[in-house]
Amino acid sequence: METSIIKIMEANGRDELLELEKMEKRAGERSRETEETVLGIIRDIKDNGDAALKKYSLRFDGGLPEQFEIGREQMKAAFDSADAEFKAALTKAAANIREYHELQQTHGYEISRDGALVGQIVRGLDRVGLYVPGGTAAYPSTVLMNGIPAKLAGVGELIAATPPLAAALPADALQETRHVQAASDAAEANTLARPEQGAQTMIANPDILAAAYLAGVDRVLLMGGAQAVAAMAYGTETVPRVDKIVGPGNIFVATAKRLLFGQVDIEMIAGPSEILIMADETAEPAYAAADMLSQAEHDVNAAAILLTTSKSVAEGVSKQLAEQLKNLERCETAKSSLKNHGIIIICRDLGEMCAIADRIAPEHLEILTEEPLDALKLIRNAGSVFCGEFAPEPLGDYYAGTNHVLPTSGTARFASPLGVYDFVKRMSYTFYTKEALEDAKNDIILIAEREGLTAHANAVRIRFGD
Repeated sequence: METSIIKIMEANGRDELLELEKMEKRAGERSRETEETVLGIIRDIKDNGDAALKKYSLRFDGGLPEQFEIGREQMKAAFDSADAEFKAALTKAAANIREYHELQQTHGYEISRDGALVGQIVRGLDRVGLYVPGGTAAYPSTVLMNGIPAKLAGVGELIAATPPLAAALPADALQETRHVQAASDAAEANTLARPEQGAQTMIANPDILAAAYLAGVDRVLLMGGAQAVAAMAYGTETVPRVDKIVGPGNIFVATAKRLLFGQVDIEMIAGPSEILIMADETAEPAYAAADMLSQAEHDVNAAAILLTTSKSVAEGVSKQLAEQLKNLERCETAKSSLKNHGIIIICRDLGEMCAIADRIAPEHLEILTEEPLDALKLIRNAGSVFCGEFAPEPLGDYYAGTNHVLPTSGTARFASPLGVYDFVKRMSYTFYTKEALEDAKNDIILIAEREGLTAHANAVRIRFGD
């Protein structure tokens, strides 16, 4: 059966899998035109540095900021001048995120045996770049989710890149607002950002700066798009080269990260957002519908899936989706998402729901059953799981402490949420005494010669006069 809002079907082991396979294809399509455009930007930044960065900033950001680089002092000023309620909410969220991620910190180890030492050293990356969408669609939560684990990992320097936005006031009046960009104390660091006469004044989003202060970001660079990703990957006269780039962005940013992987590390290649809800007859349809819409409003390619053992819940959710859509600002986006990538599947029992959920391996999984923590034990593949009717997905987006940077498009089968472990590198070391090597030499030589690598064998033999 179907409604005008979302398709409803009964699981039979075949038809629902065909529908899910169609849905999975939405994330795999790549635009050759986008790739060619981004490749051109990357090559230009690599070859021409700041000159190319300035050109693309003028073209895509709409202007150049008076101050290109923002330090800790100015981030603190933005935090201090934010309204009290926002500061309190941001501070509580940061504390929860920090508490959750502190337990992910890992340490090295050493094994000693008869004149031999082997071990591992764990160190934070030297420098990480954090891309933060800016302008009118600013996400301070993204700064906290990426920045706090990075600093807990011991990252030496954390640099955030975010597009500037046009100032609402003329430059001579900006000093009277909390959006002001103070005069640079380090002129050399801001040579890129000298606006040409007639260009509009560009500034940083103060909410981004406030979150950057709480997250421990060392400096913020006002640049956006694929050009910012390329600048951080290769380095320019003004932008230092980083070891890893994390953070979300539009299709050009995502494409740049994918194309630059290898030159620089990235956390993941993110696809469209998705939510899967497992519900039994005890679930409240209004809650399930609201949570599905919380993802559907993201993008026309977002997916919202409901698995339920109750036909009445399925029909109730469908009705609630239609009703709640009327009040959404992003109604058309959500409606398109539900129509093209949304589905309600009626299952026979909890076991079938769990099997389908593991097959999908969703970014977000909600369990709206009578005993959600019992159902959790049956799940193997999901990015982040929300248990019970009072743990809606936005709780994880902003506040609970779990990370909202999650594997999408089924990659939760093998990938994990962003964490402290994403910002460290591990280095092994070995020490052997002569006696210890002599005790091992025959085994090493045997294995090396079996592989046909006689020089490997000789590197051991020569130490004993053979």
